Amino acid sequence: MNGQNRSNIKPGIEVDIVLKQDQRSGKVTRGVVKDLLTKSPNHPHGIKVRLQDGQVGRVKHIYSDSE
Repeated sequence: MNGQNRSNIKPGIEVDIVLKQDQRSGKVTRGVVKDLLTKSPNHPHGIKVRLQDGQVGRVKHIYSDSE
């Protein structure tokens, strides 16, 4: 599932994000969502979130329970 729709993302789920400094390389960081920072219902580059470890980035992939 992609991270462009805010309704798909809830605190506590596991996601891959791209940090600001990794946007050129596309390197992803995996973590658990703490806060949603984007207020709009969708965003073409991904919803911005804060992970539980404090890192901030845009969601590229959402992991479901089956993954």
